[in-house]
This record gives sequence, structure tokens and C-alpha cells, in this order.
Amino acid sequence: MGHPTLRQVARPLEPRDLASPALQELVADMVDTLHHAGGVGLAAPQVDESIRLAIIEIPGGASRYGEIPPLPLTVFINPEIEVLDEASAAFWEGCLSIPGLRGLVERPQHVKVRAMNIAGLTFEMELNGFLATVFQHEFDHLDGRLYVDHIKDSRNLVFEDMLERHVGVGHGDKTRD
Repeated sequence: MGHPTLRQVARPLEPRDLASPALQELVADMVDTLHHAGGVGLAAPQVDESIRLAIIEIPGGASRYGEIPPLPLTVFINPEIEVLDEASAAFWEGCLSIPGLRGLVERPQHVKVRAMNIAGLTFEMELNGFLATVFQHEFDHLDGRLYVDHIKDSRNLVFEDMLERHVGVGHGDKTRD
């Protein structure tokens, strides 16, 4: 947090960009970074590349949010989100760009995502619950927003160890990007 790239609106990628070796290398580096950090998503602006690209990989299974369906590693290029239902829920979000903190953020829980994959093919996904939150968090990075921008009450921004100790929520849960 504080790096200017994180606050810029990222530029869209053109179809001709998708075949570039530099983009392929960037995606590979982002995957390594995501796995090393133990997160579930990473956007290009988080690695100082102001382009509309994000990766998401969710192992799935039981969590404090209930049973979460897995999502294999997926590359999202020029993603767009459409809110299908304004009904919202709050989750404790964390971010690789804001280490050591968590914030309670309320977001719509039913969205549709449209994006291109690395081969340039367009696809859509409909997401509910925690997955809808993950995607909104990740794609916010492409518009220069961080989860802290959505916190309505500053008392809901805490250090991870305090969250576990005083709120009863574990920081080991995979809720970071």
C-alpha cells in the first residue's frame, strides 16, 4: 500500500498483447508469487504492471465461510463484473499488498464475470457468496482500489494476530489475494 501503481486504473490488454513472451513470463511470475505467498488471487498492478490482468486459484473445501467450490488457476484478462443481486455479506479480507492487516468488507454476493483467457477466448462465470467477494476484491486492483477503501467503520481494520486473538477469526484462512 502506498505504491502509485496500486492507485492507477490499469490499461486494457489488446489481443495482440496476449502472445507476447513478456506477458507469458509475467503470468508465470505471478503464479509463482501467488503460490509462494499462499494467496488465492493476484492482480498485475500488485507486481507493478498497470494492465488489466489477474489470476485466481481457489483450492476449495471447508472453511469458516462454509464449503467453497474449487477454482483451478485461471487467468482473467480485461475482466468485467456485473452485479446480479445487490444482496451483500461481509467477509474479513486480507491482501498481499497490505501485509499483516485484515478488514471487514461488505460486497454484493451474486455477480457475473466476463473476461478473456490467455488464448484470447472470451468466457463468463457466475459467482455467489465468498467467491463473488474474491473476484470483486481482485478486480478492484485493476481500477486502483484496495479493500481498505470499502471499510465502512475503521474499527473493522485490524492486525491479523488481533483478529485471531480478539475476534476469533483465524488468519490462516485463505482469504488473501
